Amino acid sequence: MKVLVPDDLGLEALADSTTIEAVRYEPGEPWPADHVDAPVVVVGFEHADAIGARFAELTDLRLVQTLNAGYEQWLRHLPDGVMLSNGRGAHGGSTAEWTVAVLLAIYRELPTFAADQAEGVWRPRHTETLINKRVVVLGAGDLGANLAARLAPFEAEVTLVGRSARPGVVALREVDALLPTADVVVAMLPDSDETRHLVDAGFLAKLGDGAVVVNAGRGSAVDPEALLAELVSGRLRAALDVTEPEPLPAGHPLWSAPGLILTPHVAGSTAGAWERAWQVARRQIDAYVAGGTPPNLVAGQPH
Repeated sequence: MKVLVPDDLGLEALADSTTIEAVRYEPGEPWPADHVDAPVVVVGFEHADAIGARFAELTDLRLVQTLNAGYEQWLRHLPDGVMLSNGRGAHGGSTAEWTVAVLLAIYRELPTFAADQAEGVWRPRHTETLINKRVVVLGAGDLGANLAARLAPFEAEVTLVGRSARPGVVALREVDALLPTADVVVAMLPDSDETRHLVDAGFLAKLGDGAVVVNAGRGSAVDPEALLAELVSGRLRAALDVTEPEPLPAGHPLWSAPGLILTPHVAGSTAGAWERAWQVARRQIDAYVAGGTPPNLVAGQPH
């Protein structure tokens, strides 16, 4: 079975299969002329409009497989009758690791100590700790589960919040009751109408003084103006790996906002990230080739 792949790692990841013929394509160029009958195409995070507009040219397309957990940008391009499977499981660990890192940096005041080091000033002081912090995680999927597992050794109390209630997960409609006592709120949400600006002025106002807001999902989940107001007042602190807009333009007030750690969408950008993504993709493709349903199916119906 032909599978169109966007990089050489894809060729390597599928090379040992006796049932898959991996064919390289360039995201900004037409499909390889002799392979428009490929039933599977693997896509990355970028170029969704350019690549998605050409899905209709693939005469036998049945499965679009992403290398990322985020898949919202592909939905509007998905032809009828085509399945979409995502890369859930590839980047959750590294994103959770980034979240733990920024929380430790904030609570142990590492940026302040780094500034003291730059000035050559020895200034000991007590800091806060992650121990016993109450962490509310918006998103109970792969990212949230990975974060909960990594916070457990730090003796933090983690509450996962999902679209609906289930064992170990609080329903999103109940989140307001958690906010007054939360030390940390971490957004690990997809981009959707339901999640856009979920963390708005009203949401932030319910948090106690000194609480920390972290966004490691999609920038649209947090209203930037509302967060800026809280940061400038000094009432809340934050760490953002994603922003609205993104990339953050030069001169945007978030660059200089007090109490903020800001990184350029790199939480999942670690050594081995794409190798892990291809391992996940390979499992989805193998399941489809064997006549089954990809375990990470997020849209479309199995045939």
